[in-house]
Amino acid sequence: MSANLDLVRSIYAAWERGDFSSAEWADPEIEVVLVDGPSPQHWKGLAGMAEGWREFLSAWADYRVEADEYRELDDERVLVLISQSGRGKASGLELHQMCSEAAALFHIQDGKAKRFVRYFDRERALADLGLEE
Repeated sequence: MSANLDLVRSIYAAWERGDFSSAEWADPEIEVVLVDGPSPQHWKGLAGMAEGWREFLSAWADYRVEADEYRELDDERVLVLISQSGRGKASGLELHQMCSEAAALFHIQDGKAKRFVRYFDRERALADLGLEE
């Protein structure tokens, strides 16, 4: 198993416990992109990422994420197919009704994530990456 895969697995181990507090894995200039979903966003740097995650997580009650599968695409990219759940605080909508199967793409260089791209729609992620199933 590669160091990149180990890094991404360690990130999801914390996230699956509901611990989103660590940013040790992220490059100081990380770019974070929420491609789709209820509120597409783009943030830059650790402060931007922290603000963005706070905003994202504050919209959901009982937000949970679980890695279903890890795929090393090349020397720098790891794709994670994920399942997510939670309930919109404002709408009351259950996340699994909208899009429970999501994906995340990590671009890693020198042991840090330089870019994190999050898709609410797993099929869109696979299509964007030319990996349609």
